[in-house]
Order: sequence, then C-alpha cells, then structure tokens
Amino acid sequence: MRILEKIQKEITYFDGGAGTLLQSWGLGAGEKPELWNISHPEKIIEMHRLYLEAGAQIITSNTFGANRLKFDNLPEIITAAVNNAKAAREGFDAYIALDIGPLGKMLEPLGDMPFETAVEVFSESIKIGAQAGADLVLIETMNDSYEAKAAVIAAKESCNLPVFVTCVYDESKKLMTGADPAAMVAMLEGLGVDAIGMNCSLGPKQMRDIVPLFARCASVPIIVNPNAGLPESVDGKTVFSVGADEFSDIMRDIVKSGATIIGGCCGTTPEHIRKTVEKTKGLPFKLPEKKNLTVISSYTHSVEIGNAPVIIGERINPTGKKRFKEALRQNDIGYILNEGLAQNKKGVSVLDVNVGLPEIDETEMMKSVVRSLQSVTELPLQIDTVNPETMEQAMRIYNGKALINSVNGKEESMQAVFPLIKKYGGVAIAVTIDEGGIPETAEGRVAVAHKIIARAAEYGIGKNEIIVDPLAMAVSSDSQSANITLKAVKMLHDEGIKTCLGVSNISFGLPSRADINSVFYTMAMHSGLDCAIINPFSDEMMKAWHCFMALTGKDENCADYIEFADSLAPAPAESKSQSSAGLDGCIISGLKEQAGACAAELIKTEKPMDIINGKIIPALNTVGKGFEEKKVYLPQLLMSAQAAKEAFDAIKAAIPSGEGKRGKIVIATVKGDVHDIGKNIVKVLLENYGFEVIDLGKDVPPEKVAEAVIKNNAKLAGLSALMTTTVPAMEETIKLLRKLAPECKIMVGGAVMTEEYAEMIGADSYSADAMGAVRYAEKLFGE
Repeated sequence: MRILEKIQKEITYFDGGAGTLLQSWGLGAGEKPELWNISHPEKIIEMHRLYLEAGAQIITSNTFGANRLKFDNLPEIITAAVNNAKAAREGFDAYIALDIGPLGKMLEPLGDMPFETAVEVFSESIKIGAQAGADLVLIETMNDSYEAKAAVIAAKESCNLPVFVTCVYDESKKLMTGADPAAMVAMLEGLGVDAIGMNCSLGPKQMRDIVPLFARCASVPIIVNPNAGLPESVDGKTVFSVGADEFSDIMRDIVKSGATIIGGCCGTTPEHIRKTVEKTKGLPFKLPEKKNLTVISSYTHSVEIGNAPVIIGERINPTGKKRFKEALRQNDIGYILNEGLAQNKKGVSVLDVNVGLPEIDETEMMKSVVRSLQSVTELPLQIDTVNPETMEQAMRIYNGKALINSVNGKEESMQAVFPLIKKYGGVAIAVTIDEGGIPETAEGRVAVAHKIIARAAEYGIGKNEIIVDPLAMAVSSDSQSANITLKAVKMLHDEGIKTCLGVSNISFGLPSRADINSVFYTMAMHSGLDCAIINPFSDEMMKAWHCFMALTGKDENCADYIEFADSLAPAPAESKSQSSAGLDGCIISGLKEQAGACAAELIKTEKPMDIINGKIIPALNTVGKGFEEKKVYLPQLLMSAQAAKEAFDAIKAAIPSGEGKRGKIVIATVKGDVHDIGKNIVKVLLENYGFEVIDLGKDVPPEKVAEAVIKNNAKLAGLSALMTTTVPAMEETIKLLRKLAPECKIMVGGAVMTEEYAEMIGADSYSADAMGAVRYAEKLFGE
C-alpha cells in the first residue's frame, strides 16, 4: 500500500525524537547528528528499529539539517541516511520520510537569502533523497511561511514524492513570522501538499488546543508531532517533562479532535510512540471533510470569500492615474507602498496590484512591488495582470495564496492561467468573456462562467477556486447594462458561485460618478455580490458597504459602522512638524527610503541625539509594544527596524564621538547549531536601540564567546540555540563565562528554550522573542 493510500484509510504513526536519544548514546555537545549516518550507522539503524518495533509506520531519515549550507559531502550523508532507514525497515511494513528542516536563514526582504536560492538549496537535498529511495518528503519545523513555500516548491519541482509539511506554532497559535493555521492551510493546500500540521516547540497539551483550528479549515490529513513537554537540564543532558503515559493520554484527545497522522518530536522516545499506538489504534478514523472554501491568504491570515462582501482596494493601478504612472516609470516604490498603506487604513481586505505599463518591465516591477508591499502590510494581494509570465513570477514569490485577476473564457487564457493556479495555488477571477466577446445577456455571461468552471475542473481546480466577474458595463451607453449585470450576479449567487465586480465601470461617462457607483454597489451586494474592486477613499462607497453590513446583521452591535461614522468627523489639527510626523510614521510603517529622507531633513534643524531619543526610539517602541501585544508581527517589526537603520545612517555622521552607544553586547549561536535566524533578529533590534553588538555568528565554540566578552569588556552576552542537541553546548558556554567573565550577564533564547530551562543551565535571563532581549538589555544598562 502506498503512503497516500494508507493515510486515507487509517491512523498513521510517525516515529519520535532523535536528538535526545542520540545524546544518550554518546552524541557530543554541538556534534552534528547527520554525521552519525556515516560514522555510527549501526546506531541510526538501531534508533529506527526501536521506533518501528514500537509501532511507528513512518520513520524520518536522519537528515534534518542536511543541506549544502552545512555539509560539503551532502550526497554521501543523505544517501547514507536513507540507506540506514532502508536497512532498519527490513521486515516491517513502513515508509521512509526524507526529513527536511529549516535552513536557519531569513529570506529576503527580511533576511539576506534570495527566495530562489532557498529553493535551490532545498532542491539539492530533496533530489538526493528521492534518488536514494525515500517514500515521501517531510518538510518540518518550519517557523516561516515563506521558507515553507520555498521548500514545497523545491519538493514539487524535484521529485514526484508525496509532500507532508509541519510547522512550529507558539502559544499564541502562530508561527514566528505571524501565520495562523488557517493561513498555512490555505497556502499549503493551494500548493498541493498531501498532509499538513505541526511539530516541535509545544507539548501535547498546548497542541491539543490548536488541532481544532486545523480541523475547521483543512481538507487534507492533519499531522500532530508534539514535543514531550518542556525541556529541562539534568546532569548536562536535555530531558523533557511529559512521560509516555501522559503523552499518550493527550494524543488520544488529539486524534479525537481530528488528527489522523501522529507521532512525536523532541524528547519523545520509542516508549512514547508505543503507548500512543496502543491507546489510539482503536479510535474511529475520520478524515477531514472537503471544505470547499474560497480562501486567499497573506503571510499572517486568511480571508474567506462568501461570508460577507470583501473590499478589494483599487488604487495600485495605473489606469486613469497620472501620478501612479509616473511612479512606475521612475521606480518610485515608496509612492506605491503609501497607496497600499493608506488603503489598509481605510479598511480594505485585499489590495489589487496592477503595474502594467507598456514602457516598463512589468514582470520585474510586479515582483518588486509584491515583495515590497508584503514587507509593510499583512493584507492579501490580488495579482492583476494579463501577462502569463508576470503572473507566474508574482505567484511564485508571493508569500501566501493570492487572488489572481484574471482568467477569461478564451481557450488561450485558460491554458495559460489554470496550470499556474494548479501549481502555486490561488483563487482566479474569471471574466465572462470568450471568443464570442462579452455576452449581451445575463444568461450568456453565466454560460461563459459555466464553461470556465468546467475547464478549470479538467485541471483539478474546484469551483470554490473561481470567482466570476460578470462585468459591470457603462450604463451611459446601455440603459439596461446594470440590470443585466445584477441579474447575472443573482443567478451565479443562487448556484453557489462566488462573484466579483469592478464597480466603478458602471458610471463611466457620467457626472457625480460616486453617487451612481455607491447605489449600484449596494444593489449588487443585495443581489449576492461577494467581493468588489472599489476606491476605499470614496466616502460614498464606504458608506454603502458599512450601511449594508449593519443592515444585514453582519456588523455586530453596529460597532464598525459607529467607528466609521466617527471617522468621518474632521480630525483636529496637529502641532507636530510634518518632518517629525513623517519620520515616526515611516519607521512604524517600515518605509526605509522615506525614513532616511525624513531624518536627513530633520538633521538640518535638530540635534542628532534629539532625533534618536525623541523620534526614532519612540517609534521603535510603538512597534515593539505592538509586537509584544501580538498586534504586530515579526516581518513588520523587522521592516520598522530597517527603516530606523536608514534614519540612523542619515544622521550618524553628525553624532559626536562617543555618543549614541548604550553598551556592548556579544551574541552567538552556540557550537554545533547553524540556525541563526533568531540571533540575527536580536542583533538588528539591539543595534537599532543603540547598543553595540559584537556578532560572532553561528556554530561558535564556548572559548570564542568567552574571548570576545573579555576582549570587548562586554556587560552582556546573548546565546541562541534551535536544536535540542546543541543546548548542552549552551550550558558549557555559560559555565565557561561564569569562570572567566563572572561579571558578564547572560541571556538565552531559541526554540527549545524556556524560562525554567534557562534558569537550570545558569542563564541570567530568558527572552522568548527579540523584543524581550531588548527590554532586558535596556534594564541591564540602566535605561
């Protein structure tokens, strides 16, 4: 039986943790577990067999960190790992999952690794593993949706194996970069992943509360591989707090909540798996139902189309906009970003992105704008182009599941667009035009919609992934055009087909267009319109939407309407200078170039330290507070930090020598660990708060950390570790610092760390995130 057949028929069991088991067998602090594929193959085979004997049906190859960034002999390591798994499974009906972990790098624009480079690195490992004989690809421990997408694309383009994906959620039920389960399900199901879920970071108790969020929206099997609770340090070794009995009891609840593929992660042992199999194998098996939701997503959240009318902001489009055309010609990305941010403030749910001008490179401009917009706003985007190459490149790099505008009933259009929807995921706006032109009747337009939907089905694309645009035509040239469009909307709605309109077309050629548009918009919503591309700066259009929502019971207690009505009152004049307000706003919004320009203007009239302490730091504090309150997500925090850096760079030449630095801090990812995302984020924020950071990089021996602390007379050291196998190296580093530099305080962080664990290994402070590190540094240095 193939693995895809098995997971459709019965509860399927993964194996458990590897690192803690190998440590108990002699894996040294900071030693790379993947090297044991070659140096200790008998141990790796024994580990696999213990899990198979416990009842595991999927064993993961010992390749979690096996990529070219970490190993020069990559083919040898991965091939040996798969061969060891093959040797172990002799006599068992089991499957080998090629284990693909994160690269330890942030992708552009937040980090320095290009998206396509990440795809290439993942592809290299996956090709080797597939050729060696793996049965499926397990992409696991992903805490960034963008990196997860890169890995999935790599898997799909490198082999024909099934692809499972599990991500790391924290206690806020989100990834490090902000995605909730619904956003990840939307993106990953769109990419064609075969099973979706979570692993690592949390124990079974915490994951039990997240499973229903997956069950609510997932249509593919749900995977749950928890840690054995929280880590502790005992005699220099990492142990976990949840035993096999407690673990397996909770796994019963997790299966009952909807998970059908289960196993363990850090700290789990063959005994955890054995008892989990015993207690769950008799439970009823029930696959997730096909949800048939019409959903798009950004890197943080999903937007479901169909529950209430969705507003798509139309302003990022050159049609009829002279200033916008000029911005495209001059590559003025800042102007375009301001258009997006302003629409975000007006309450749109999606931003339309159209950058088509004959005299520019539309594909490169679209990629630039999509990347830039996603760095400053969490709104989903509508990729609006008729150029298939532009469409594909934008869909490929888009972080989420995009709305695609558009496909039409012409065979040429469907052949170009539907393969892209199938490969990258997306919801297509289907315009009711075909080789015969635009039908003059509502029935004719509905017929074209049926043709498009039927053709999409041939590509494996469901009706739920199509939103039909029955076209609003100018009423000035045909007095019946509005009635025809509204009738078509109603007919499609009654068939359960989602609809969208570009509303403003209805008033072309007429005076007082906003009045016509708003009334037509209301009539269309009453007819069942699901989403509309409108101008959110039109008070008339926004009044129509808010009134409709309130009058149809979609605005509880009319709360949004009341807030909107209050917003229409004139705002009081502000006394703050325009440049100062601009600098604050640019940093908070993450607008790098504009922040630098504002700071350069301010330095002409103000002292540099006044700008830093009175404007830059308060703006960073605003964003930092939002991050701590889970209202702002990591990408926004990092973009604000980058904007602050641009402002610092603009004024640093004017800072008197010795001023502006708040203290020296040495930071490092500990020996054996090459995952430095968290450490790099901490570095960026600390530097923007004025601290001098000595960054030693990754895989840093304890002696090198101590040497740097002593040499720089550093008052604080920060240590990071992602993997359980490298935490002993962190403890060794702390012990050495206590001996050689006892006056230095030590803060620690990383996916495997907790406050209690940090205290056990002798750290002075634990920071769950980068802002926590900043707050501790401020406190330590007397700020």
